[in-house]
Amino acid sequence: MSGLELSLIAFAVMLGAIFLRIPIGVSMAITGFTGTWIVLGSPNAVLAQLKSLTYDTFSSYSLSIVPLFLLMGQFATKSGMSRDLFRAAADWFGHYKGGMAIAAVGSCSGFGAVCGSSLATASTMGQVALPELRRYGFSDALSTGVLAAGGTLGILIPPSIILVIYAIIAEQNIVKMFMAAMIPGAMAALGYMATVMIYVWFKPDSASRAPRVLMNQRFRNLIKIWPVVAIFLTVIGGIYTGIFTPTEGAAVGAIGTGLYGVITGGLNRQSFLESILATASSTGMIFFIVFGAQLFNSFLAFTQTPQELAMWVGAQGFEPTVVMIAMLILYLIFGCVMDSLSMILLTIPIFFPIIMSLDFGMPPEEVAIWFGIIALIVVEVGLITPPVGMNLFIIHSIAPEIPITKTYRGVAPFVLSDIIRVGILLGFPSITLGLVRFMF
Repeated sequence: MSGLELSLIAFAVMLGAIFLRIPIGVSMAITGFTGTWIVLGSPNAVLAQLKSLTYDTFSSYSLSIVPLFLLMGQFATKSGMSRDLFRAAADWFGHYKGGMAIAAVGSCSGFGAVCGSSLATASTMGQVALPELRRYGFSDALSTGVLAAGGTLGILIPPSIILVIYAIIAEQNIVKMFMAAMIPGAMAALGYMATVMIYVWFKPDSASRAPRVLMNQRFRNLIKIWPVVAIFLTVIGGIYTGIFTPTEGAAVGAIGTGLYGVITGGLNRQSFLESILATASSTGMIFFIVFGAQLFNSFLAFTQTPQELAMWVGAQGFEPTVVMIAMLILYLIFGCVMDSLSMILLTIPIFFPIIMSLDFGMPPEEVAIWFGIIALIVVEVGLITPPVGMNLFIIHSIAPEIPITKTYRGVAPFVLSDIIRVGILLGFPSITLGLVRFMF
């Protein structure tokens, strides 16, 4: 049996384990361990490899950014930041037709900028905004659909945990990845806002207007969110200007968000301990998935599967864009059964060498950055793609009385918006790479 055949069988077995709801980290670890055992012919050789693999994986300084950004997101959730963001946005947009839904997108963007997690953004903003949307007569479909879609902004708008993980796996500069994500992230938010306006245009009964808020009240509530802006500008601006490293920036962001929570009263002794425990739990989960992925990727390296696939694709003479579109379609399919982190850890070691072997007419570093951003966007679409999009179930858990079929209908226009955005970024790579080229 060739290495490629063994890898294909192992991949099928691993997907079967995932479908049986065995945790993804466990599935990847067991498959990688067993596959390496078969290749090397001895379990002792695999156990000997585990010593160096474990140390090499978790001694990486870059990984320390993950718990810090997670802690920053926990502090943001506990501090009441989401409520202030939504209130400020609703004051400025709520009196327009569908304006409260637009405000929900805007507040998801702001919260995602200090949270870095799509699931946390959807959960937190859903609890804040969904009751308000329903109170003002928004349809269940639009209310749940816009919040499920708005939650995905946390994966792309820096700082993003998944963006950091991709940069580490693909050995790319985290600062450049953050910079490349800025314009696509802004396009996502504006695209969702435009989708709300078009949705309301065709279905005027699905939305209403909130009472107009006096200008002085708008500015008072706007002033309340200045710490959010300050934290974001300090973290991202400090990283971009080289004042501190991404890890130091994450630490500064966590401290700033924690102080904001203390000042607002949202972060007390109990909530602080809850934030620490939740961060530790999430970090352990992520690191275990990373470990499982490293075991599986080590097995693939022994079989030379990524290199063989890259050579095979190159020999077929496929157009590079066609290959990339095929990968993106696979991401959409995987998104129906897997979370975003697992998809990235599982597929990048296979897809990345293939992409880098193709000629897109750009330097290799630009190809790596461009592919990473587009892959993350499609992974983000998987979070809201029926029938098993993670964000859909998070919103459904907040309002279980709303049939999830209504959420499916409500999120469909936002999925279409994402597909259009992916097409634009595929056709015009300079949109993604413009800031990187300008700054570097």
